[in-house]
Amino acid sequence: MTIIADKLIKEYKTATALKGIDLQITEPKIYGLLGRNGAGKTTFMQLLAGYDKPSGGELHVNGMKPFDNRAVTENICLIKEADNFKKDLTVHQVLKFASMLYSNWDKDLAADLLDGFDLNKKLRVKSLSKGMESALGIIVGLASKAPVTMLDEPYIGLDAASRAYFYEVLLEEFQSDPRIIILSTHLIDEVSNLFEEVIIFDKGSILLHKSADELRAQSFCISGPAAQVKTFTNGKQVIKETSFAGTSQAYFLSTEAPALTGDLAVSGVPLQDMMVHLTEKRGARA
Repeated sequence: MTIIADKLIKEYKTATALKGIDLQITEPKIYGLLGRNGAGKTTFMQLLAGYDKPSGGELHVNGMKPFDNRAVTENICLIKEADNFKKDLTVHQVLKFASMLYSNWDKDLAADLLDGFDLNKKLRVKSLSKGMESALGIIVGLASKAPVTMLDEPYIGLDAASRAYFYEVLLEEFQSDPRIIILSTHLIDEVSNLFEEVIIFDKGSILLHKSADELRAQSFCISGPAAQVKTFTNGKQVIKETSFAGTSQAYFLSTEAPALTGDLAVSGVPLQDMMVHLTEKRGARA
């Protein structure tokens, strides 16, 4: 599957959610779609799933527009944060309808996941707890075997053990049946080791698109005496700088490992911290 967004725009009456983004996704990988609330992530996924049409620009999946196009949308599964299923349906009915909707539906996997999440298929959606409803969404997303599977904050209400189970199954299923999996999450530290590529949205634009390994290798934190940190970071792409009592810390991206001088120290930066610093509204502070 090939996904191409070309100057993609989505406008609403009171806001512009996407401001002419360019993006290409061409390989089966697990993509981390990151950013603050309101950055445009969910809007992009809804357009890709064919729920709505762009206000401008182009969005194509294998050369076709997703909106109102069954040939595209039958190969795309989007599990939203909430309200994925009609409340009066039972879990069994949800899975039955999903099996008719997705041509690659894996009945055995769905049954295994029902057991794994200890979810009673006789229960109605309206009687499910938030965590149980999230588990149902995960079951549909993974069992759909859709070539493009998008999971938008799919774990809300799940306890730590259930989230760990989800991450384990997600990785196992991707390894056995590679596909494009787009995972939007705020629990970055928990899942960052799953990401092969990272896409960071900020205020309707794409701030960064790199392989996860590349981003990790290029993210640094320099700390030490304030004057030395300032000299060292001169001319570099500083993301954020903090100072206190004559010492400073500077977070920056660099394609080369820093050569330290004086009393400076260097460390790597976790993906979650770098995402926070890259999208920090207040900018650098001193």
